[in-house]
Amino acid sequence: MMADISLSELATTLDSEDMIGFTRVFVEDIRRGFSNVTLERYPWMEEIGNTEWKGVLALGMGGSAAGGDFLSALCNLKGKVPVVVQRDYVIPSWWDEKWLVISTSHSGNTEEAIEATEIVLKAGATVIVISTGGILSGLAELHYNCYFIPSIGGQPPRSAFGHIFARQLALFRGIGILPDDEDNDAMLERLQSVVDDYDFISNQDSEFIELIAFLATQPIALLGPTELMPALNRFKNQLNENSARFARIGIYPEMNHNESVAWGGVGDDADFSVEEQVVLFLTWNGMHSRVVKRLEWMIAHTPSELAWRIHGEGESLLEALLHLCIIMDWTSIALALVHGKDPSAIGPINSLKKFLADQN
Repeated sequence: MMADISLSELATTLDSEDMIGFTRVFVEDIRRGFSNVTLERYPWMEEIGNTEWKGVLALGMGGSAAGGDFLSALCNLKGKVPVVVQRDYVIPSWWDEKWLVISTSHSGNTEEAIEATEIVLKAGATVIVISTGGILSGLAELHYNCYFIPSIGGQPPRSAFGHIFARQLALFRGIGILPDDEDNDAMLERLQSVVDDYDFISNQDSEFIELIAFLATQPIALLGPTELMPALNRFKNQLNENSARFARIGIYPEMNHNESVAWGGVGDDADFSVEEQVVLFLTWNGMHSRVVKRLEWMIAHTPSELAWRIHGEGESLLEALLHLCIIMDWTSIALALVHGKDPSAIGPINSLKKFLADQN
């Protein structure tokens, strides 16, 4: 940890692709994405919306797949059909053309998404591609049943989540899979306040900085309820990619049937590292009453003294998830800086891509 240098100085030195700047405009990215996807701009949405689908298969990898997780959670709560996220070269054996396919890749050149998309197109699927271009966008020109929604380029995929997810969500609302029942303007105004509050460059005296100091030196555990799984998974991935840090995830109530033993807190049985863990409990207002009781027990019996509760504020699951997204993005960038890492640097991923390209 680089304790003698301010985060502002570290950002100036290390943030080569302006991840801080992209995080500051996250809410504006969402606003632009919402306004981009309309029936007037994409009249083919009407026919898709009038079709009875069994569900949606969401293809994608990494940051481009995260939106599928969010859509799946939202559809579990109030959607017309299920959403299954597929992060692979292949498709499930049960899939057929009565499942709508959404293929998302920021670059449009993600090889897993391309191969899986080509498989479903050959099988007669209706596919909607969301990308900035690349090979995937070209498939829409070659197949009558493949449609293209362009996204915004010029930044790392994980920082483009606002662009991508807003387009996905606007699409789902436009074709009737999810209701359009949010006051978007009011929600986005509240979310912008969260962006400003957690901006550690502008607010260097924030209590948030204390959390970063503990995260920098301890193993990290992220715990939360089932419906916040998309935020937990994105938090882990942002810590992996931006901060070069491992993080473990626990989902309750499921973890109470297995992982709770390793956490201990009752008797002598526990993992040897439990007291070293920084534990972040993610919560929101819509948690099941029994899950709330489980959380209360876990907080009371967690052996680690380094525990924080991070509450996803808002009037809906959507807003709570986005609220948590903002906090996790700022957290992962700040943690990268205190480790002396450029938050945009992904050397091992680029090395692997080059290796795979050389094998063709």
